[in-house]
Amino acid sequence: MNPAKNYFLLHSAARPLRRVVAALVVIAGTHAAQGQYGNPQVGIPTWEVDPEFKHDVFTFARVQYTSYGLRGYGIRGWGRGDSMWAVDYPDAELNLAFRLQQMTSMKVSPEPVVVKLDQEGLQDYPFLYIVEPGSLHFGENEVVALREYLLNGGFLMFDDFWGEREWSNVFYEIKRVFPNREIIDLPIEHPIFHIVFDLKEKPQIPSIRHAESFRGTNITWERQDAKTVHYRGIFDDNGRLIVLICQNTDLGDGWEREGESHYYFREFAEKKAYPMGINIIFYVMTH
Repeated sequence: MNPAKNYFLLHSAARPLRRVVAALVVIAGTHAAQGQYGNPQVGIPTWEVDPEFKHDVFTFARVQYTSYGLRGYGIRGWGRGDSMWAVDYPDAELNLAFRLQQMTSMKVSPEPVVVKLDQEGLQDYPFLYIVEPGSLHFGENEVVALREYLLNGGFLMFDDFWGEREWSNVFYEIKRVFPNREIIDLPIEHPIFHIVFDLKEKPQIPSIRHAESFRGTNITWERQDAKTVHYRGIFDDNGRLIVLICQNTDLGDGWEREGESHYYFREFAEKKAYPMGINIIFYVMTH
């Protein structure tokens, strides 16, 4: 596993977030100051997991998929299709896992995993993450496996797709899994936006390249048909959120690229990507 890119672990960077999480916070100790912005040699923060509770910690699970082509049309081309699942990997989940361990009362594994939807033991991971689903196509076996997983306690998060064309593809694919379940645009009043960090608006996070290109313009969308950010949910018969679809935003880049730009960290990672990511995981693991 390659070392994650630079970390903003200075106390000054973490302090505003600690005030928000209040009783949930974990004092990070002296290791919080070991990372330093701009130093490419900074290693991966790690911590020990009690062997007696190794199965009782949160583990970030990224879905590896192989079919990518917008039902045969393609957006970015077939040549990259077998690797789109790995965008922002592994730095995004390494950074997010550390922030969860550092800043909340959750017990977190320092070693995220990569899974396939039709593998045995998928239920061992109650949280799944799919990135760049704008041209994703589920195999029939994946549709069946995903439906069974979600209806038996699992959760799936989609992240990092933009515009109406990619949304139509995600809609089509998730409707193959749940043809009769409504997809609901979550209002800002939903507790997922407030459970740890009290967010006043639904966060839109552009890629670091886009953020730097449009710095000072207040433009955070990446396409003209992607100005409005959406967090859409699917619920089971008991009202449990089982799918979260994050459209017109790129939370993963906010986690992955936190150490590459002071501006990007301050404006998007610290204020939006980490608070929303922590809210999502904390909500899912407590509901």
